[in-house]
Amino acid sequence: MAATAEALDIYSHLDDAACEARILAAREALGERVVILGHHYQREEVFRHADFSGDSLKLSRQAASSSAEYIVFCGVHFMAEVADILSRPDQVSILPDMAAGCSMADMADLARVERAWRELAEVLEPDEQVTPVTYINSAADLKAFCGRHGGIVCTSTNARHVLEWAYGRRDKVLFFPDQHLGRNTAHAMGMPLEEMVVWDYDLPMGGLSAEQIRKARIILWKGFCSVHQMFRPEHIDAFKARYPEAKVVSHPEASFEVCQKSDYVGSTEFIIRTVRDSAPGTRWLVGTELNLVNRLHQQYKHEGKNVHFMSPTVCMCSTMFRIDPQHLCWTLENLVEGRVVNRIQVPAEEAAQARLALERMLEVSP
Repeated sequence: MAATAEALDIYSHLDDAACEARILAAREALGERVVILGHHYQREEVFRHADFSGDSLKLSRQAASSSAEYIVFCGVHFMAEVADILSRPDQVSILPDMAAGCSMADMADLARVERAWRELAEVLEPDEQVTPVTYINSAADLKAFCGRHGGIVCTSTNARHVLEWAYGRRDKVLFFPDQHLGRNTAHAMGMPLEEMVVWDYDLPMGGLSAEQIRKARIILWKGFCSVHQMFRPEHIDAFKARYPEAKVVSHPEASFEVCQKSDYVGSTEFIIRTVRDSAPGTRWLVGTELNLVNRLHQQYKHEGKNVHFMSPTVCMCSTMFRIDPQHLCWTLENLVEGRVVNRIQVPAEEAAQARLALERMLEVSP
């Protein structure tokens, strides 16, 4: 049946089995014209359809190197933006549900960051003394801001290399939107907590005095991931009391206290490799998104590995969860009919500036 925008509500009543069959049929009809990207945190019934799986940057680069005309990103909005920025002009980036955003990314918008830059200028010369560093979990216009101001993008994998690059050019860093990644990375580099301050974007001058700003080496935006903030040091203590031999691995978006109590800290890809390469029969407590943790447990239980979710409260990325089989089916069947729905297209000038910040990151990444 033809899949029109007005008929999207019809898809919401399809069960997953029906969607599965129609997704497979649409994919066969489209062939190599489409590539489906599945982020690690995506729900399993969508993730299984991915041609490539991984984190947002890895997926965007894989899509750009493919022959596909259409890039369907089963992730969130900023990820589809990165895919559009890095892809070829003849490729089209699509997000199956436009409501799939990122609460962390929303904590730092361009107006707030530009205001912070102006306020910093009352104390410093930011374009000479401060390097803006944005986590890839941010909107394209913030990546463009970094491109304009001599800044750079980072991921959880390369954050240390990016900060080393930044400090090789200017004395200070403004790090947004995730304070925890910035703090955990800077501390691992040997920076004391006393040289870090938090910029509260709801307060004039970030709630900081001129002296605090002058003394700080890294200014951390008051942002966080709603999933990773659920994890607490006491969750680790309780688990270790029950399983003393267990190991703990956490994502650096978790709090400083959680990361300090963890045996290992690293990106999503690092977490996957760490569990994968561990000895049979090992037990893991993992501080990252629930869908990934459940997938790891299923993948490695045959080796006697037990993979546990850190929080006793069920917590998944609710915005990424919006990408369901029904939206994926709707998107693909529209493409079969020759219609593009939910295209993500970054304006050309903004994309060029954002690409500059991304290219700087790629140059310094290992």
